[in-house]
Amino acid sequence: MTPWWKKAVVYQIYPKSFQDSNGDGIGDLKGIISRLDYLQKLGIDAIWLSPVYQSPGVDNGYDISDYEAIDPQYGTMQDMDDLIKEAKKRNIRIVMDLVVNHTSDQNKWFIEAKKSKDNPYRDFYVWRDGEKDKVPNGMKSAFSGSAWQWDENTKQYYLHLFAKQQPDLNWSNPKLRQKIYDMMNFWIDKGIGGFRMDVIELIGKDPDKEISANGPMLHPYLQEMNKNTFGGHDMMTVGETWNSTPKIAEEYSDPDRHELSMVFQFENQGLDQQPGKEKWDLRPLDLGELKKVLVKWQTEIDFDHAWNSLFWENHDIPRVISRWGNDKKYRVQSAKMFAIVLHLMHGTPYIYNGEEIGMTNYPVDDISQVEDIESINMYNERLAQGYAKKDILKSINAKGRDNARRPVQWNDQENAGFSKGTPWLKVNPNYKEINVQQALKDPDSVFYTYQKLIKLRHENPVVVDGDFKLVENTGDSVLAYWRILDGEKWLVVANLSGEKQEFNQKVDINKWLIGNYAQRDSLENIELQPYEAFAVKAE
Repeated sequence: MTPWWKKAVVYQIYPKSFQDSNGDGIGDLKGIISRLDYLQKLGIDAIWLSPVYQSPGVDNGYDISDYEAIDPQYGTMQDMDDLIKEAKKRNIRIVMDLVVNHTSDQNKWFIEAKKSKDNPYRDFYVWRDGEKDKVPNGMKSAFSGSAWQWDENTKQYYLHLFAKQQPDLNWSNPKLRQKIYDMMNFWIDKGIGGFRMDVIELIGKDPDKEISANGPMLHPYLQEMNKNTFGGHDMMTVGETWNSTPKIAEEYSDPDRHELSMVFQFENQGLDQQPGKEKWDLRPLDLGELKKVLVKWQTEIDFDHAWNSLFWENHDIPRVISRWGNDKKYRVQSAKMFAIVLHLMHGTPYIYNGEEIGMTNYPVDDISQVEDIESINMYNERLAQGYAKKDILKSINAKGRDNARRPVQWNDQENAGFSKGTPWLKVNPNYKEINVQQALKDPDSVFYTYQKLIKLRHENPVVVDGDFKLVENTGDSVLAYWRILDGEKWLVVANLSGEKQEFNQKVDINKWLIGNYAQRDSLENIELQPYEAFAVKAE
């Protein structure tokens, strides 16, 4: 039987920015509950909930101080139980964000670990000898600088692959692993639908060899985790893996290996940065490269023995319309194009909150307007290196994480209906034109394209199980592909560019399925409009 998550569409909620129910400017669990009917109308099957655990909030909840408590800014454990229950009534499962590569430095485990070298919790974390001004080795933090932090009390360094307030857990310690499994089972017993696993590829790290991702023990740890937690349950698990190839993705997701359902891979994320440089070093997107990567992840995975996730945006990635589309003249057309081209591919699609109404980036003109720790650290580091402020801000406006974290735009009222208080992060001023209320009124809105795509997936096995076959020789700017199952053939065509493009395909159209311009009767020698996309069923 096909697992439910292969047919599902998952909606990611960034709780802090979704809906505030009590006027403190921060989204919360009661706010999410109040919007479940909207998500049911959209048609989604599961919510991936970014972290709501207790946290000091250094990295917006990805620094957890207590895995079995809800952060008071989001509500109570009763609110969490209510969310699981209310979502279930609407056939929506809650997928929790699982952050087990690191904790907060305020976690009781780390507070204990710092006390002495012989503390029982000491080996829950990664410690190494060194001198105060000489780090153990060259491992780097994703948030700039060395990954080693000196602890004056015990005269050792601890590892942090992210902020210094996010010490890395030592997965080679079986007692630590058991604590993690117990915590996961605590949530499984509450009736959640699965886990999204933050930077899971890092748990098998070998710090002495400076190996962070895809370390030698990664897959044995995941197999042990599967066996001790979710393996016996009907759950969806998706791992965040920035360094995956199709072959590595198959290792994670082959059911015979008993690891995860699927992974997020990020190969397309480097396409607008200079080769060999950081994500902040920008270059124009090459559509031919984008097309090549999309096709690679459709053709180089054995979908009979593995699975793939499909997404454009998440809480770490800016709005795709602003990034690779056109957020002005062709905002609606490019938003629909990105939706159509992705949702009809092989794999499980993810929608990031606000994507379904075509939300856009919001540029800033001063670092004081930036909240994101990654962007702030990069700004200060580059300023010290002599970069010009305007160039650093240009990078932040293109790739900074605040872009995705702006509050969801519900209506044209104050603060876009997100909060009656002052939002924790400023609302994009375009909320008067771009909001849910407006989208629901307009039958031609981006929202209804997403709703229809979800319906097509639910009702047509060809979308879930069909083979993928590329239409060759369409140029760099046009991506066209067939989905084929048991004699049924769908053709999907997308102009990835803002320029008109030639397209020619002899096909007898049986049914027009979806499109973002007027319906076409023939596909022979046609001129595709900017960002035009459609799908047809062939005779």
